[in-house]
Parts: sequence; C-alpha cells; structure tokens
Amino acid sequence: MNANPGQKKIDGVQLAILNNRLEGVARKMANTLLRTGRSGVLNIARDFSCCIITADDQLLATAESLPIHVLSGPDLMSRSIKEFHPVLKKGDAFLHNSPYHGCSHPADHTLIVPVIDDEGTHHFTVLAKAHQADCGNSEPTTYMGNAKDVYNEGALIFPGVKVQENYENNEDIVRMCQMRIRVPEQWWGDYLAMIGAARIGERELLALAKEVGWDTLHDFTNQWFDYSESRMINAIDKMPEGTTSWSSRHDPVPGTPEDGIPINVTVKVDKTDSRITVDLTDNIDALPCGLNLSEACARTASMIGVFNSIDPTVPKNAGAFRRLDIKLKRNSVCGIPEHPTSCSVATTNVADRVANSVQAAIAELEEGFGMAESGAILPASIGVVSGFDPATNERYVNQLFLAMTGGAAAPRTDAWITLGHVGNAGLCYQDSIELDEMRQPLLVKQRRFITDSEGAGTHKGGPGMLVEYGPTRGEMDVAFVSDGTYNPAQGVRGGGLGGNAYQGVRKADGTLTPTENSAVVTLHEGDNIVSHCCGGGGYGAPEKRDPEVVRHDVAEGWITPERARDVYRVALAADGSVDRDATAALRS
Repeated sequence: MNANPGQKKIDGVQLAILNNRLEGVARKMANTLLRTGRSGVLNIARDFSCCIITADDQLLATAESLPIHVLSGPDLMSRSIKEFHPVLKKGDAFLHNSPYHGCSHPADHTLIVPVIDDEGTHHFTVLAKAHQADCGNSEPTTYMGNAKDVYNEGALIFPGVKVQENYENNEDIVRMCQMRIRVPEQWWGDYLAMIGAARIGERELLALAKEVGWDTLHDFTNQWFDYSESRMINAIDKMPEGTTSWSSRHDPVPGTPEDGIPINVTVKVDKTDSRITVDLTDNIDALPCGLNLSEACARTASMIGVFNSIDPTVPKNAGAFRRLDIKLKRNSVCGIPEHPTSCSVATTNVADRVANSVQAAIAELEEGFGMAESGAILPASIGVVSGFDPATNERYVNQLFLAMTGGAAAPRTDAWITLGHVGNAGLCYQDSIELDEMRQPLLVKQRRFITDSEGAGTHKGGPGMLVEYGPTRGEMDVAFVSDGTYNPAQGVRGGGLGGNAYQGVRKADGTLTPTENSAVVTLHEGDNIVSHCCGGGGYGAPEKRDPEVVRHDVAEGWITPERARDVYRVALAADGSVDRDATAALRS
C-alpha cells in the first residue's frame, strides 16, 4: 500500500461520507443521461455508465455503472487523452470511442471532461459513456459480428478528439457525425445528454472542492485506495489457494474457426503475496470478424470474473485493482488488438466467455467459491431494429432489450434471473413492450420464460426467455450476433447446462425457419422473428437441491414434473407435494 507522510489523516466516518459524496456525483451524471437521452437504448434500457477518474488516470467512483464499461477503459482513455492533448484547459471535452486507445468498442461513444480549477490545475476527470443506437457502421447495427476489419465495419472512430473548447462545440465533428449516423437527430440528442452528464459531474466536483478543499479530496483518494486495497487483501485471504484453468467456446460465425472460438483462462490465487493473476495468453490470434476484444474489455472481463467470486462489498476501484495481474497477448482474440482489427462486439460475446471462464475456474478451486457460466447473449430479443416508417416518413434505428436472462448460479443462491449478461451485471433494464411498440412500428406477439431451460443444480441458473415480434408497417431489419446455440452456459461442480439460444423467422403461414447466428434479417409485414435467449449454468449437483424448493419450482412453472424426477431426482405426488419415499429411492 502507498503511504504519503504529508497527507492529512481522514477517519473512517469521513472516508465513508466523502466516498458517498463522490458516488453521488456519478449518480447525478447517470440520472442526467437517463432522463435526457434521446434513444431507447439509453432512456429505456440504461446502457450507459458514468464515472470519476483521478488526474493520474485511476478509477475512483462508478456508482451503478455497467462493469464492462468502467473497470478498465476509463483509465486507458484518460491516459490517451493526455498523450494526444498534453495541455488540458477548463472547458475542454473529448469524444472517444477508439478500441485501440482504451475504449470498449466503437458503439460506446464516451465524453471525457477534465476537471480543472481556476488556476489551471487538473484534479480529476469525469467520463460519460453511452451505447449508441447507430455509430455509422456499414450495416444498421452497432454489433457487426461479420465485420472483417474496421474498414468493413465502417464505424466513425474518434481517438480522443476534442469536441468542445471553452464549452463550445466543434461543429466540424458534429457535422461529421450527423452526416454518417443514420439517425442524426437522435444521435444529437444523445450527444447533448452525454455532454450534460459530464458537465454536471464537472460542476459538482468543483462545488465539492470549494466546500471541502482540493487537498482533502486528494488525501481522501489516496486513503480510499489504500482502504480498498486492504479489503481486497482480506478477500483474497479467504479464498482457496491454487492455480486452475477453464475453457469455454463461442459459437462459430463467419470469420471464426468452424467449431467456434475457444477461450482458455488460467487463474492463480496466491495468498502469500495476496494477488490474483488471470492469464489470457493461451488464446488464438485476432480473427477477421467483429468479435475480437479491445484491451479494455479483455482486462475488464477478467476483473468481472474475479469480483463475481469474492466478497461483493470490496470497492471496485484502482486500490483494489493493485492486487490483480491481468496477462494479455498482443493481437489475440482476447488480448490487445492491433489496428485494423474489428472490435465491434467487444463488450459482450467473447468478453462474456472470458468472465465466465474466470469465475468458473475459481469455482473449481473449492466448493463455495466462484460461479457457473452465465448465458451467452446478443440474440434477436436484444437485436438492433431499423427501417423506414411509412406512417411518419422517418428512419428509425434502436437496440431493443426485450429479453436477456441467463444468470449464473452461485455457491449459496440461485441465479439473478434478469442478469442480462455477465458484463452488465443486471444493471441494464428490460424494455417495456408498450414503449417499444410506441417508438418503433413493431408488435410483440409473445414474451415469456422457457420452462426447463435453467441450468440444473443444487442452485439453479436463470431460465431462458422466448420473444416473438415483427413489423406492423413496412420492412424491418433485425441485426444480432447470437451465441449459445451450440455452446450453452456450462455448470460447475456438477451443475447442468443452461438452455440453448435459438433464432428463427416465422412467416405469415406459420412456417418457422432457423436463421444464421450472426445476421441482419429483413422482416416483411406478416413476418416475425422468434428468439430464445440462453439460460445460465447450474452450481452443484441437481440431486442435492432441497426437494421442497424443487416442488416450488414445479408449482411456479419453472420446471416440469418430469424434469424434477429425471434431473433433480424428486418425485411428486398427485397433489403436487413431495413424495418422500419415492424421492429417497430416486436419490439413493
């Protein structure tokens, strides 16, 4: 831990108060984005994050940000801003979405504002990251799984470009975005929301410093990082020591090997030095597709797997990160990409396979640790829909969040059903059907959980969901990069597989035809997309699950009596109660 003899000692109460004040600043930023964002992906689904970074590029406060957005990336982007712009001034703002310079992927437009006092000293940096409905890709989607490289992908890339000076927009940059992005007015609204969020953060930090003083805030930062590091040391001390490995596999899409993308992870828990090492170097080179990870997502996915496996109250900041070593390989599918590798889908698919492998590897160290794999995502139920609405004579593009479940089972509890995916930790909202139908010319025919799709276990994974929808006026394109059709979520310590993904098109005559995993499907009036999102893996042997809990699962419709008998080894009587004698015989 870092000691600074010249700093003022802050007691525990003051540490807690100042931490909450700073977290409150990040929440005010997030509330601004939620309430002023134009696109549904922001103001309905909440696919954004806001955080505070120190002047020396260390993550300090994140509030309820999506983990895949912030654990690593803000630090890398903040550092790159200073490399490109050595002289920072009050009133500056920078637009950043380059996966080669610290951003997660090109669809995550990020507004970065240095917080500078009246004397010109840079104290902190605030960051607002928001997933875009459209980012200028060559296809109407922000997730191009089939992109051979960044040129084929087509997104506008902004490697820390100054978009405001003296609080005034650089209209050249604004015009570039408005000419390239399919829904320029919607983008403009989201841009203003991001600027507003970042400026709120700047204003609040300047006000807080006026109240308590910059020296106090800097002393707090150093001591909060030390405290967080000590909490991380304590958490590691409670873990089993050892080295373990896990392998997962992403389904094949164009540009990948025929059997998909293997992901290999080795995790070492060293209690002597109080360190956890995640090694991703034993993986294949980057591929001619959009599934490659950015450095930010490779690091963050590794951290997510670790933090999912330890005391959840450990602060997630640069102090805790001091005890983590993430080993990456250049030009790897889950390492450090080299331009012009496409990282279009970096925040989800392969990143989830990395995070899942880390937490599953830790589960293999000892009973009571780690987690199962969460369900894979980007099915059509959260696809990007686009088209031209003849009723309004306007183009529309938006990502739906109609269904993504897939939570992983844990050592002492069942899954969080609406986790979404391991990278967003359940912090994105599921869409209101009525709002989606109001905003786009579509009709949702059904949305429901899929019975018997959970990963069976002593603690069960989340079930999958089925969604069916289609256009009510004109043609509609639906873009998705679905994983989990061939490689569902794995269970750990005897737990079962989660339910598989499925994507298909139902024609007006009722014919249902499967689609490719990664596709842009055009629906005509009368057509519907049918999408199954994945279930999550189970933890522990299913036959050890409490029979009364299994009975309740059947009564609630999560599983059938047949699955209770065949998988959980629980027999039910005609009245639905547990048949104790028959169950004992099944489990003997």
